[in-house]
This record gives sequence, structure tokens and C-alpha cells, in this order.
Amino acid sequence: MQKSLVTALATWTTLTGTAYADVIPPGASESDANGGWFATVDKTLEEQPHWVCPLVTVFPQLVEEYRYDEIVQNKVGGVTLSNDGGGVRGLELIPSEHVEILIGQPGYMNLQTPQTTISGWTDETLLMKYRFLAANEENGNYVVSGFMGVSLPTGSTPFTQNATVTTPTLAVGKGWGSRGQGVAVMSTLSESFPSGNQNYLGEPVVWNTAFQGHFSNYFWPEIETSLTHWKGGQFSGKDQLIVTYGINFGRINLGGRTKLTLGIGYQTANMSGFSTFGSGWVATSRLLF
Repeated sequence: MQKSLVTALATWTTLTGTAYADVIPPGASESDANGGWFATVDKTLEEQPHWVCPLVTVFPQLVEEYRYDEIVQNKVGGVTLSNDGGGVRGLELIPSEHVEILIGQPGYMNLQTPQTTISGWTDETLLMKYRFLAANEENGNYVVSGFMGVSLPTGSTPFTQNATVTTPTLAVGKGWGSRGQGVAVMSTLSESFPSGNQNYLGEPVVWNTAFQGHFSNYFWPEIETSLTHWKGGQFSGKDQLIVTYGINFGRINLGGRTKLTLGIGYQTANMSGFSTFGSGWVATSRLLF
């Protein structure tokens, strides 16, 4: 486990360093480097639509931010599962014009039953995005990206997947309207491939779609769907549909480059007849820079 983690982090550092070198000319000063980095970020953001990140669906756009989520799920028998900081969340950086890397923050899980509480960390996640096509609101209002994610078995015994899981994803989005108001649809399709423990994990296929509106820069209501089909594993052949009803409060200016986005949503997971939980809440905070 330690060897795979070190190898993955070394690869990530190499990729990041290469991309960063592409942005900063040789011989540039530290101040030039900082200016070059943020100039690249600003150019990248301007070339794509200016929607806000959905609550659940991974953003098709590139973004530079730190994101922290809280997730609570209510299960049968009075069981509650909470995830502090989990999901594909953490530090997101744009080292070059078409690339984003995400260094995940493992979530801290609490599984509460009427008899006891079990706590521990989830696995480490890393994600790389590559944006193939994009146009801002004045030039087409769309984006097409590809992701490659990896989950490493670094978590606590009750919450680790006990395997390295690779997840390629295709992400698209299309909007209508202006930067001040309009609607957008964002969708991702992924399949996960574990290196082991297939009898338990299977190879889930996940299709997420976010329907998002916005009124001014501050109010972004949305409805999201998440359909999972399990190929193999403990839920082989089953389908789960989760619907999330939410709202984001977007891009509150904190001064300089720094902006804050907050969001909250209610989830129900019994839409398809099968579900791993009944209902839940998700809250998010994102510090953009």
C-alpha cells in the first residue's frame, strides 16, 4: 500500500512539474512565475462557461479552488452514515491551460447504529482533468472534458476499498443564456475498475446529470440525478437512482482573487426500488482563488 501511494504521488508530482514548466518560461523570477500561473488560470477560466460546481456531479470545467463537503445519509434500522470532507473533493489546481489536477482530501466517516459508532478515514483520491473543447457564454456556451481518477487503498479498515480503483470519465456541458442568468446541463459518464476485491466492489457504471439555473451571480438552484448500474460485485445487476434537490450561493467576493461558494442539497435514493440509503443531505463550501 505504501509503495503504490509513493509511486502515485511521484507520478503526480512529475506531471504537475511538467505542466507548470510549460506555463513559466525558463529563467523567470518567482514573481514572474506567480504572475504566469495566475495569468494561465484566468485565461483558462475565461475560455469556458462560468457556471458553478454542482453539488454531486463532478464539474466538466477546470477550476482552481479548495472544496470541502459534508454528507449525511440515513439508512434503515436507525443507522446514520456521515462523511466529513469526502467524495472527489480537496485541492484543485490548473497548472496549464487545458489541465486540472485534484489532490483529494480523504473523508472521515462515522457510522452510527443504535448500539455503537464506527469511525475512520476513507481512501485517498487523485484526479486529472483534460479539457478537449470549451466556449464561454458569448461563443457557444459548452465544454467537453475527460477525467482520469484513481483511488488508493489508504483508508481505515472499515472504510477502505482494499484495492486501487481507476475511474475514467467523459464529461460534457451545454448552457443557454448569459453570464447573469440562464440554464445549463452538465453530465458525466464513468466506469470504475478495481485492481482487486472485484467480488465485492464490481465495476459500477455511474451516469450523473445536473440541471442548473442561475439568477444573477449568486443564486444557482439545481436538480441532479445519479444513476449507478453495478456490473459484478455485491450488487451485481442492480440499479440505483439518486435525486438531489439543491441550491448554490455563488462566488461571494472575499477580496482580490478569493471568492466563496456555498451549497446545500437534499438527496433521496429510493427512486428506482433499490437503494443503499433512504435519504440524506449534502453541504459544500468552495474557496476559489
